[in-house]
Amino acid sequence: MASELQRLVDSLGSRLNRSVAIDDPAIRLLAYNAHSGDVDDVRIGSIMRRSVPREVVDYIYGLGIRESRDLFTLPAQPELGMSVSRVVMPIRHEDALLGFLWLMLSDGPVTSEHAETVRQAATSAAVILQREYLLGELARGRERELVRDLLAGDEALRVDAAARLVEEDLIVAGPAIALVVTVEPHDERPVGDKDRLAVAVGLDHGRRRLPARQAIQLQRPDHGLLVVADPGRSAVRDLITLGSAIHRRVLAEGGYIPTECQVGIGEPRGVLADVHDSYREACKAAAVARVTRVLGSVVCSSELGVYGLLADLPPQSLEQGLHPGLRRLLALSNDGNDALVATLEAFLDNAGDVKQTAAQLCLHRASLYYRLRRIETVAEIDLANGDDRLVLHLGLKVARLVNLR
Repeated sequence: MASELQRLVDSLGSRLNRSVAIDDPAIRLLAYNAHSGDVDDVRIGSIMRRSVPREVVDYIYGLGIRESRDLFTLPAQPELGMSVSRVVMPIRHEDALLGFLWLMLSDGPVTSEHAETVRQAATSAAVILQREYLLGELARGRERELVRDLLAGDEALRVDAAARLVEEDLIVAGPAIALVVTVEPHDERPVGDKDRLAVAVGLDHGRRRLPARQAIQLQRPDHGLLVVADPGRSAVRDLITLGSAIHRRVLAEGGYIPTECQVGIGEPRGVLADVHDSYREACKAAAVARVTRVLGSVVCSSELGVYGLLADLPPQSLEQGLHPGLRRLLALSNDGNDALVATLEAFLDNAGDVKQTAAQLCLHRASLYYRLRRIETVAEIDLANGDDRLVLHLGLKVARLVNLR
């Protein structure tokens, strides 16, 4: 597709004697030619990063170009880095939007003759993009099928799936590692379509940061998976950087939706067929990160420490090991009075910093001190005692692990 689109762009640019670019529906650059006139920061950034900032996308969409069926003028917006006005032609196959064809008005006005030539080029681009979309859907469907087999319990099925993924040129052979992305809505609603879309966009964003054939992905109902091949070329910090980029993109894509996101990273495996073990580790890391809320949003399985050990224990044993004072506090919380438990957790998460805890809870310090004394009375503990603080802090995390909170 890239070569066909590029030939189309080069031909159109030569005929019109001006710069031309084609983006996909998310305003990610697909092809462009040399610039003869002035360009702005947005165009330069698009060429360098193959995408534009979210606020630019929002501005462009806000003008209604997704609904347009013909040439559309996009006014300059200098505060967003768009100092040059543009003319855009939506690229459509039947009614489906496949992308946009852009002209910079710094190259001069678009005449009626130019406009007709651009419309014809957009029709040709639609044929190319639609064909690639259909071929891509077939490839993505095959990839999803093989990745599901790669995670199966049957060893023979995993080995066969790994071999086919390599043979069909979907990923390179060698060591592999799994990254798992989960989302958690704040309002306790189930994970919905918008959440899953945000995860899918985040996975795709992470995949695009890697060389071709170095990653494959799979979307599941409540999480997403990215399998990265040959992680030996990347230090742990590079994988954390990748996970952080995915995390930021998921939250940005979610926009107004109040959602938390966690990225778990498993341990590398020597061959692709064994990446299912890394996948389980990544799932566990993401789950523990969501529960404990003290390890950050991007967590490696190797960094779980005591929380990883606790997550492996039977829930019944963990529940039986809770401090009796904490049990009393949790009982109050279950009766609808969760202020004491929330206060205790904030106080312990902030290492006993009263000023920071009061600010976090929007409490006057006198009110915070009253709650802390009440906690000591109910739980029969002393918050000035380091052992008591440790037992309670760990107990709160355990309570989350066993769904008591």
